[in-house]
Amino acid sequence: MEIRERFLRLNGLSLHGVEWGPVGAPPVVLLHGVTGHARVWDRLARALLPMHRVVALDQRGHGDSGAAPDGDYQVPTMARDLASFVDELGLKRFVLLGHSLGGRVAIAYTASHPERVERLILVDIGPDIHPAGLQRVRGMMAATPEEIESEQWAIDSMRRANPLHDPDELRHRVVHGLRRRPDGTLTWKYDKGLRDMVREGRSDAVDLWEPLGAIMCPTLLVRGTESDILSAETAQRMLQTLHRAELVEVPNAGHFVPGDRPADFARVIQSFLSKGLD
Repeated sequence: MEIRERFLRLNGLSLHGVEWGPVGAPPVVLLHGVTGHARVWDRLARALLPMHRVVALDQRGHGDSGAAPDGDYQVPTMARDLASFVDELGLKRFVLLGHSLGGRVAIAYTASHPERVERLILVDIGPDIHPAGLQRVRGMMAATPEEIESEQWAIDSMRRANPLHDPDELRHRVVHGLRRRPDGTLTWKYDKGLRDMVREGRSDAVDLWEPLGAIMCPTLLVRGTESDILSAETAQRMLQTLHRAELVEVPNAGHFVPGDRPADFARVIQSFLSKGLD
């Protein structure tokens, strides 16, 4: 599967993206969650080829994109990054899929650019984050060391934090999420300022309920049945707020549905994309 890489200078940062598939095919844009990267979507991309052009962005401070020098990781700022990215690629109209933080960015972007998003897919995220899950994420970030002992140590550590994660997907996420520093030591690629922001509870408090209610395009909400981030109650409120929405719950999946149940997740996305827009 050929992967094309792009490095673009946008909004004062070097933003990195990857894409797969025919350039002329209908585009699907993918946004990862906090501490993630564009390569977490490799398996889904394979499932969507060759019918789609699949594009994934390393959001600022993640993967191989540059870190925000001013520490600005607010949702509206990241939505502006997305706007600049798709404009640079010449994507006039596309499907937008976002997981976790990427889903929050997707809500903000879709509400302000309704003419650009043909369909929206929100993966285990909503305007409200369940307190138990938020506390878990903060604790996990607080326990993450600056220096990683080894690739295997990182895999074992992530396994303990994500017991439902598919083993192959977890290894793939870790391998593409580590960077070797000049002194030979390993560290995570994501910006440590982002980590500190999350663990100290300084994350963006933007209200996304009003933007969610402005979204008119067909929307799929995917929730893991074991999720501690998107509660069943918030998911139902989202269905009532959105105008053209459906909910699919994936059994035996936690917050990271694409990594916990990759085959099931891909089938859910393929099914949604195959439906007519009427």
